[in-house]
Amino acid sequence: MPSLAHYMTQYDHEHESGWNKFLHGVGIPIIFAGVVLLLFAKWILAAGFFLGGWVLLFLGHRIEGNHPAFFQGPIYLLVGPIWVAKEAWMFLTGTHRRPTSEGTPQSDAMK
Repeated sequence: MPSLAHYMTQYDHEHESGWNKFLHGVGIPIIFAGVVLLLFAKWILAAGFFLGGWVLLFLGHRIEGNHPAFFQGPIYLLVGPIWVAKEAWMFLTGTHRRPTSEGTPQSDAMK
């Protein structure tokens, strides 16, 4: 079975557009909020959040011109939130990735 690093690299590759990253950064937490609201029996609000979050994700992929990663396997439904948390952490700490001479992304923290 591939490692988390493998899945994260693949997810990064399919989410390169700034708009797609932004829409995922908003959409995935909204989906999560919908699931949490469902636990508190706020059915209509939960459904609105859940569906609204998915609309944002599909819009991001429409803009980028590719299919959602979870079409490759359900494991990506878990990788997505981890990827958003990593991207948010990198944004908040200022550890932005920049291409190396070989063209692969590398974090400022790794230098």
